[in-house]
Amino acid sequence: MLVLVAPGQGAQTPGFLTPWLDLPGAADRVGAWSEAIGLDLVHYGTQADADAIRDTAVAQPLLVAAGLLSAAALGDIVPGAVAGHSVGEITAAAFAGVLGDTAALTLVRKRGLAMADAAAITPTGMSALLGGDPETTIPHLDKLGLTPANVNGAGQIVAAGTLEQLAALDADKPEGVRRVVPLKVAGAFHTHHMAPAVDALAHAAEALRPADPKVTYVSNKDGQTVETGAEVLKRLVGQVANPVRWDLCMETFEKLGATALIEVCPGGTLTGLAKRALPGVKTLALKTPDDLDAARELIAEHSA
Repeated sequence: MLVLVAPGQGAQTPGFLTPWLDLPGAADRVGAWSEAIGLDLVHYGTQADADAIRDTAVAQPLLVAAGLLSAAALGDIVPGAVAGHSVGEITAAAFAGVLGDTAALTLVRKRGLAMADAAAITPTGMSALLGGDPETTIPHLDKLGLTPANVNGAGQIVAAGTLEQLAALDADKPEGVRRVVPLKVAGAFHTHHMAPAVDALAHAAEALRPADPKVTYVSNKDGQTVETGAEVLKRLVGQVANPVRWDLCMETFEKLGATALIEVCPGGTLTGLAKRALPGVKTLALKTPDDLDAARELIAEHSA
């Protein structure tokens, strides 16, 4: 059984969209999306520097566009399940047929703007903790006033909070944690700091008419599968101020009988987690179009 997944914010790197735009029709497609949402995705995906694409209002639409573009390059596929990490959940909603591509990009554009506004209220950020035991790490974060915003499994938890709290974490790591790595994000996502964005996103969601998922959709909220488009959309709204439980998503992949996992562009983060948490599951990250042939072979072997 094949799982198709989409990465979240922080996976972007300068110029990562460039080789994808050489595919037939790709530049026109991204250009049309850019016009629809009022953001030059071609420029930001090919020419902008790391600071420019770190901007939440830019990074989020750019990631969803890259995920949709790279998935389309695979052709018509029927994965056994889809999921996305954080903003990647909107990409996954499009994979599942809950939202059309333009609707997904319109929603993520509004999400990015709302979260950027919320992040501007207080200087905040996120750091990944590598190693350690959640039973030790999470109480330590609570003591410092930090939130375990992403519980990713495979020995990784992402802490979020104010810059002062993150500095205290760097100086006082939980027992067993090997490294604390600041992430390329501009706010404390999936925490109470994002509460102002929830209302804005809920308002934007009112204009959408989601369809029910055509394939199994696995939610960040609790790793459970979601049967209706209305529930998917409700969870996408609430997700911005609540933790991502990617560890539970991977547990569900295993229960569903996953044998292969493909991560769309800019792939790498989620396949890395899967290699450690899902031994025996074949993984492939779409980084450039050079990866498409290998991905198609994996699809032919594992897809429904």
